[in-house]
Amino acid sequence: MKHILRPKLMGLAFMSFLFIASCSEDDTENLTEPSHRIVLTSEMDFENKVEINNSITFGDASPGVVSREWNFPEGAANVTTSTEQNIKAVFTKAGIHNVTLNQTFKNDAYVGTKLKGKELDTTIVVTVLNPVKASIIANYVNPDGTLGAALNISENAENEVVASRSVQFSYVVDGEPESFIWNIEGGDPETFNGADTEVNVKYKRQGIYDLRFAATRQRPFGGDTISFKNLIKVIPSTDPVDLEKVADKDGSIALVFSREMDEASINPADFNVTITNNDVDIPNTIGSVSVDSNEGNVVIITLDGTTIYNNDIVKVSYTKGDLQTLDGVAADSFVDSQLIFDKVNILKEASDYDYSFENSTASNWPYMNWGAPWDAYSLEISSDQAQDGTNSAYIEMDAAGGMIIGHRTTAGEDITFPVEAGKTYEIGVWVYVTSLGNNNAAGFDPDLRFFWFPDTDWAVGGNPTFGTDFSVGEWVYSSTFVEFSTTGDKTFQIRGYNQDNADIISFYMDNLSVSEASLRP
Repeated sequence: MKHILRPKLMGLAFMSFLFIASCSEDDTENLTEPSHRIVLTSEMDFENKVEINNSITFGDASPGVVSREWNFPEGAANVTTSTEQNIKAVFTKAGIHNVTLNQTFKNDAYVGTKLKGKELDTTIVVTVLNPVKASIIANYVNPDGTLGAALNISENAENEVVASRSVQFSYVVDGEPESFIWNIEGGDPETFNGADTEVNVKYKRQGIYDLRFAATRQRPFGGDTISFKNLIKVIPSTDPVDLEKVADKDGSIALVFSREMDEASINPADFNVTITNNDVDIPNTIGSVSVDSNEGNVVIITLDGTTIYNNDIVKVSYTKGDLQTLDGVAADSFVDSQLIFDKVNILKEASDYDYSFENSTASNWPYMNWGAPWDAYSLEISSDQAQDGTNSAYIEMDAAGGMIIGHRTTAGEDITFPVEAGKTYEIGVWVYVTSLGNNNAAGFDPDLRFFWFPDTDWAVGGNPTFGTDFSVGEWVYSSTFVEFSTTGDKTFQIRGYNQDNADIISFYMDNLSVSEASLRP
């Protein structure tokens, strides 16, 4: 009878062996010697993985054995066959290898709690890994987003990159590393941790920059780190300068441009800030406008005597004046660019929640069985639009339909996030509407609502509500502020409403967030 040995099975057998061994001498005098399969390895708790030219010890602790024979694949280890009870094998060939043990017992032998025959075959699957080895590839990203020419990956290459343009880095690895860390000097992002095989990096500041990439694994321990000095040289550009976002920074307003700005060209009178809270205007005065001392592509607006809060609506306008980049390109006017607060996203930092839809499939966002009309929708993970990363959830709610979805592991367990009672939190989401449908003016507008379980607040508002004036064809941020009644782990059920709409509403959803918030008193 043949068996594939798994760690859990070995653990059960080992516990049974301990129980038998703990019996008193008086008890054993009246017992026939048991036959029980107990096979152990030194790496059984680590999936029997080992790096090439390293060893695993195999042990047969089975009572009642008359004879045994270990067999190793030819050329895979320093031993081929053995009848020893314990054997240490050094594996010299990478790959997946089956080590077999044939045992003959005095009596029919137990495997776990089940009685099997006198002759048992056991297979132990051993994975032998090469040492971790990494290499990187880089390509220019063309202005239209297509992949361009390859860069020269070597020390002091000084590949020229036009300021505000991007480079796509990717890696090739051997040895099954588990952790991947990029350190990209001068880039945006400057650090990137994750198994994504590709990362797009924008260079906004002129200069010469290094790059470092590390791929590591914990068991068997190993890793490879590669680095290149002076890999990238960022040169002046004639491209238009873009305002990429408006954010908060240390209580001030940060205008993030696509490349470095010339501080000498700044005139505070060219800027205007409006702040509203619950439709009430909050008076403010601009105190200063300057280039951030650490990030030359960021312009900081400081307000005199006015604090901004997470539930404020802050908008910035610029009337074209002398503002220009360090390479001499003038900035265009912009009107009412809204500030999006930089926040610590609990879904990202303290949870396995796939907030950006990068590591899940549609099956991980199942229907939660509320009955009609909450089953009248479709959801797919799409790469057609993304506010963050490369994927988003594309949703269509049927005419007179709705949606109710949760987020679960492949094993069907709810994915949770931690919160504390007594604190205020902001629940945020980005949406990109492709069609608003045809809503009944006498009915309720379509919306999304983020209900949490347990301790649901059923009064939580629409986030967002899709009124007839909702922007179509662009990413829009929506949020609501809530308090949780109890401390602990919560999970979302996201409800979509479209019952008063005569047509389908369709949109992309991305970059979900839960973060602590400070509200205006």
